[in-house]
Amino acid sequence: MCSVLVQHQYVSSLNCQHTAYYPRHIRSSVYCSMRSNLADETRQVDPDLSTVAPKCPVTYKRVVATHDIDRSIPKPHVPRALKAVDVENPIGTPGHDPKGLSVLQQHVAFFDRNDDGIIYPWETFEGCRAIGFNLLFSFWAMVLINGSFSWVTLDSWIPSPLFPIYIKNIHRAKHGSDSGVYDTEGRFVPEKFEELFSKFAKTEKTRLTPGELWEMTEANRCAMDPFGWTAEKLEWFAVYLLLMDRDGYVSKEGIRGQYDGTIFKYIEREKQMKKIQKKRL
Repeated sequence: MCSVLVQHQYVSSLNCQHTAYYPRHIRSSVYCSMRSNLADETRQVDPDLSTVAPKCPVTYKRVVATHDIDRSIPKPHVPRALKAVDVENPIGTPGHDPKGLSVLQQHVAFFDRNDDGIIYPWETFEGCRAIGFNLLFSFWAMVLINGSFSWVTLDSWIPSPLFPIYIKNIHRAKHGSDSGVYDTEGRFVPEKFEELFSKFAKTEKTRLTPGELWEMTEANRCAMDPFGWTAEKLEWFAVYLLLMDRDGYVSKEGIRGQYDGTIFKYIEREKQMKKIQKKRL
């Protein structure tokens, strides 16, 4: 994957994180010095565009994407209805046909195994098995996903005993305490996606560690939202299990691919190819 060019403000802020490794008696002074220098640099550039507040330490810890992403992505603040774009993929996933679906709809469409616009519990189970989850995990995913999100996607106020999820109404299933990469209509916001990495990718710029994923879910918590807290944790736990590499990281490209669902299709194809090869042997 291509490295993202990051301006000096971001690099300086990352250095502030390293003060945790200094002895306690000098940590405070080093941190304050770095914070002061960063604030000075920001003011020198343009005080109206400052992304840090001297009296709000968390703004130094979680740095927003300020590396001129608009040079790669036109108007990154504008939500994309059809494509999950980022700095490395400004036109979205090459060769991917959205079929008129929003990015959130594309995310769940993989689990609509017969393409009828409805995801039944057994289809959720089958989809989880297709991408490599075991029987127990797939069963609980089926129970939790369809049990939690079926009713809000129905056209009727009367619950269905079959617990279907209607893809056309999947935007109603968006919960609180999430990353904000999907807007309330299911569009993809490039600026918010880039912030996942500018704020939390401290070890590497295009990969997240388990600890950084945990920190992200903690940072996204909204007050009095236990359902959102739980859903966010479980969703990112599943993403980590599915996409972690040999080093225990999750890549930016993999995370982007799960937002538009293309990574699910890729994993299923890879597993099918392996089965075919084993049969030939």
